[in-house]
Amino acid sequence: MPCPLIGVVHLQPLPGSPLWAGDLEAVQAAALADARAYLEGGADGLIVENFGDAPFWGERVPPETVASMARIATAVVGATPLPVGLNVLRNDALAALAIAQASGARFIRVNVLTGATVTDQGLLQGPAAELLRRRRLLGAEGIRILADVLVKHGAPLAPLTIEEAVRDVLARGGADGVIVSGSGTGQPTSLDDLRRARAVAAGAPVLIGSGARAETMASLAAACDGVIAGTALKQEGLVHRPVEAARVEALRLLLPQSP
Repeated sequence: MPCPLIGVVHLQPLPGSPLWAGDLEAVQAAALADARAYLEGGADGLIVENFGDAPFWGERVPPETVASMARIATAVVGATPLPVGLNVLRNDALAALAIAQASGARFIRVNVLTGATVTDQGLLQGPAAELLRRRRLLGAEGIRILADVLVKHGAPLAPLTIEEAVRDVLARGGADGVIVSGSGTGQPTSLDDLRRARAVAAGAPVLIGSGARAETMASLAAACDGVIAGTALKQEGLVHRPVEAARVEALRLLLPQSP
């Protein structure tokens, strides 16, 4: 089975965020350059994320963030033939859905879809009930929902096994696929976690959400249905550097591909 590679377009700080530099055109240009590098390196999809906006809002971002991300996501969708997704940090799934529909993006990532998770933004509560109803109301069922389980940079309020978390987001939260990550950005995903998640996912795709790098792919690729990668594909493997097409290509070649 093929294993798609989804490259993360980490946006520089957006208007209103503490490190905003005052030039949205430059932010968009950097995003487009990364998107083209992913395309050149053979990535199968992209996900646009407001990574530069730390410290992040919890469950709702302000209008200027939504507007800025909508502008840039629309430009990215128009600049490459790859399917594009949205992740509005930290957990604004409704904004992600709205931006996806307006921009032509095809999926969203939701860090906490069900349950409650303690994070550095405080307590995040899953928006599944409102999100699924809003998707139906907007006629946006074609926009897929990828949900993290036991998400990085967080801990569930009540202890959960990974099997329980996977069943919750799929059967009760309505997710279309699940994402398994390490403990933080760039941290390796556990092979055991992947195998356990896949065993109960009932055929839904299970993706790696962090720590994907060349030295780990040989053991992990066979246990997942896709890889979301960003940090390892940047120059020198540094998260704030531009994407390097050669790194994308090198990782892509390690993943199972279509015959």
